[in-house]
Amino acid sequence: MSIAEVKKSAEHKMQKSLESLRVDLAKIRTGRAHVGLLDHVQVDYYGSMVPMNTVGNVTVLDPRTLGVQVWEKNMVAKIEKAIRNSDLGLNPAVQGELLRIPMPMLTEERRRDLIKVVKHECENARVAMRNLRRDANAALKDLLKKKECSEDEEHKAQEEVQKLTDRYVAEVDKQFSQKETELMAV
Repeated sequence: MSIAEVKKSAEHKMQKSLESLRVDLAKIRTGRAHVGLLDHVQVDYYGSMVPMNTVGNVTVLDPRTLGVQVWEKNMVAKIEKAIRNSDLGLNPAVQGELLRIPMPMLTEERRRDLIKVVKHECENARVAMRNLRRDANAALKDLLKKKECSEDEEHKAQEEVQKLTDRYVAEVDKQFSQKETELMAV
């Protein structure tokens, strides 16, 4: 493994951690309706569990209401049950083959709790970034021990890995700020 490969691997893993954080933050509900909210809800489709978007079309009807246009009439009850049983605290209303899902208002206390959850997720992402930095630095030290690079090259590469880590941690902080602003907006 070369220095370039170590840096590229570290950057790739940090990017994956950042994407994972974005997915996790998208699941945290704000007061607004967005189609990604139902992405992780699984529906029983003839014995197998499938994502919501494979059995119906999820749309935003208005800023506080989601709509699910069901493709098969016999799936309406199963989709309604899946949404009710999800951890989102939503209560869909059936209108023929359309499910209307109103977004309940968030209380101040619930907003604070959600911000704590967001803070925890972001801290986990920061820890992951620091762990990836540690792993990359250990790999660089191994290269030095095996005499596959000079001390100067190893030192320079460690500085670059630190800059990379700083950049991704700053991105995590930015994600936190955006989600906090989103949650506090009434």
